[in-house]
Amino acid sequence: MKKIITFLIVIICLTFNNYLTAETIRIIIKVENEIITNIDIDNEVKYLTFLNPKLNDLEKSKLNDLAKDSVVSDVIKKRELKKNIDFEKSHRIVEIIESNLIKSKRIKNKSEFLSILENKNLDYEVINEKLKIEGLWNKLIYEKYISNVKINKSELRDKIIYNLNNKKNKFEYNLSEIMIVDSDGESINSIIKKVNINLEQIGFENTANILSVSSSSKNGGLIGWINELQLSKKVKKEVEKLEVGQITNPINIQNGYLLIKLNDKRELTEKINIEDQLDKLINKEKNRQLNTFSNILYKRLKKNIEINEY
Repeated sequence: MKKIITFLIVIICLTFNNYLTAETIRIIIKVENEIITNIDIDNEVKYLTFLNPKLNDLEKSKLNDLAKDSVVSDVIKKRELKKNIDFEKSHRIVEIIESNLIKSKRIKNKSEFLSILENKNLDYEVINEKLKIEGLWNKLIYEKYISNVKINKSELRDKIIYNLNNKKNKFEYNLSEIMIVDSDGESINSIIKKVNINLEQIGFENTANILSVSSSSKNGGLIGWINELQLSKKVKKEVEKLEVGQITNPINIQNGYLLIKLNDKRELTEKINIEDQLDKLINKEKNRQLNTFSNILYKRLKKNIEINEY
């Protein structure tokens, strides 16, 4: 039965893409009964390099492997989403994700966004689908795990007040991150060694794309500007040692390790509002914990799904 379904899907693809010859479409991966073709991988490469142009510096094989992992991730997440959420009623979520993407890429408006996609030969409907998966997955993780998030608000406020009272000059840092965790069958020391090799060969941003489990990975690990009051004591201590462009050694955190790159820094001159900083710190910690739950759920789903590469 599976072979029949696969055959029918290929025939449909060939009919729909009548400008392509049979030789140009190949099945690359099958996730249960869903096929991923070389066309899907090519489109994913275009999308990933749109998000992070530095990926163009990667060897073609590494870029293709990254694209494969990304497409497989979307297929697995979409399968799970359809069990829990009405996948078709998500226009508002897509609008928010799309707006954030346009803003992060410093694009003026949607018209310019559509023009850029057309110039890069990217199908807007395909991008829309990817943004939908991203938004709905985040919604699912929030609804499923928010009750498990534990935050000590009083402790975070005390930390901010302590930092304010014990340092005269305050700084803001532009940071990027690589978050790594132990993987099935691979020790954390082996992963750190792999990270260091990749840092030397392909740079921080591309390494983040390939190996980081943080939600920032698709943007080359970029976090952006962050007030030092929002950093944990351990991370802040390491970041303060850095010159612009340098990277910390692996910092031990809950469930893994973190490498931080200092992109830029500047002194804070405006008056600091403790409650505003507290809200930002709470959101940062909440997102960190939800990201951990997201990785755990995805690993479990992937482990229980049949994936075949051809």
